[in-house]
Amino acid sequence: MPFLELDTSLPAGRLPPNLAQDLCAMAAAILDKPVERVNVTVRSGLPMVLAGSAEPCAQLLVSSIGVVGTAEQNQQHSARFFDFLVAHLNLLPERIVIRFYPLEPWQIGKNRTVMTFL
Repeated sequence: MPFLELDTSLPAGRLPPNLAQDLCAMAAAILDKPVERVNVTVRSGLPMVLAGSAEPCAQLLVSSIGVVGTAEQNQQHSARFFDFLVAHLNLLPERIVIRFYPLEPWQIGKNRTVMTFL
């Protein structure tokens, strides 16, 4: 069950209208998970500083069970997420950062229990 949180200093009006849905579909393909299990949050217009600069930027947090736990996995994921974000946000790669966090099944609650028992 992947979770993606995209924070950006770009105003909402500069984002593509279907960004959250497109990011959801792309994440499902990149992480090889069903789209029905992918959760996406997009927050825009945030005051942000990246690498000491307040120029437009974005930060993507990707957390999931089993697919973001190694450097090799994340190197492949990173390239594909960067391609998506550069194309959709019209930002240079230097103005984007991605953080990967592996999750354990007991850390995600669903249907009054945790994923361990589902």
